[in-house]
Amino acid sequence: MKLIEPDEKNTFHAILSAQNLAADDFELHEVDTTDPKTDEIFALTGFVTVSRKSTGRKKQYPTGDGSIWVAEFERDLAQGVFD
Repeated sequence: MKLIEPDEKNTFHAILSAQNLAADDFELHEVDTTDPKTDEIFALTGFVTVSRKSTGRKKQYPTGDGSIWVAEFERDLAQGVFD
């Protein structure tokens, strides 16, 4: 199951475009940590790792239902975390 929603991916690419950064310089890797053994209705949980190929910088963000990883990525990008 995909944790990254299409609107999150679109916003991610819009952020890169607004900063004149190439989308192909960044890679998203998601890991689903949702417990499939539970009988209860559960929220999706996991994390996404954003990697910038040209600098080798990476940062991991919690993701899933209700996450704000895209906003956190935008903040980190502005602060130079991926430079």
